[in-house]
Amino acid sequence: MEVILRTNMDNLGALGQVVNVKPGYGRNYLIPQGLAMLATPGNKKRFELERKKLQEKLDAVRFAAQELADKISAVSLRIPVRVGEGDRLYGSVTSANISDLLQADHGLDVDKKIILLDDPLRALGDYTIEVRVYQDIRAQLQVAVVRHDADRTAQAETEGSETAQEMPTDVINPATGALPVEE
Repeated sequence: MEVILRTNMDNLGALGQVVNVKPGYGRNYLIPQGLAMLATPGNKKRFELERKKLQEKLDAVRFAAQELADKISAVSLRIPVRVGEGDRLYGSVTSANISDLLQADHGLDVDKKIILLDDPLRALGDYTIEVRVYQDIRAQLQVAVVRHDADRTAQAETEGSETAQEMPTDVINPATGALPVEE
């Protein structure tokens, strides 16, 4: 069965291309979804009239996808996780977790299916994850998997060092641990 593609399709062809597909695939999926039309002489003429509109629509989708890819590439996610002995994660970080964090922290609506994660992340560290935003538009997302208490530990260390730097140690009474009272 010959059909005219009304959109770019990854493994099939580009907009306006006449391709040969199995009848069931064309009849049950491509034509009802509006992705293709039968390749008859009348449809070929009709397609040429609407080609410009379809191309403009595809260009707009492509532009929006490129903007989203740029936003995703600019993001650096920090994922706090619980760890056990030897810094082994309880569970793992999946594409669904990453998608939820992108939505919650950065307002980016990214479907978990386009986050190309071969296996869930099961170790602490920094990762570069590819996100397939549109057919050939990809983004690189930086993900850091850290201990869930790393923020508090780092904050306590910096607060402790600031406090120690602010107070001179020779003024504190070593016996009571208190500051002298000025009268």
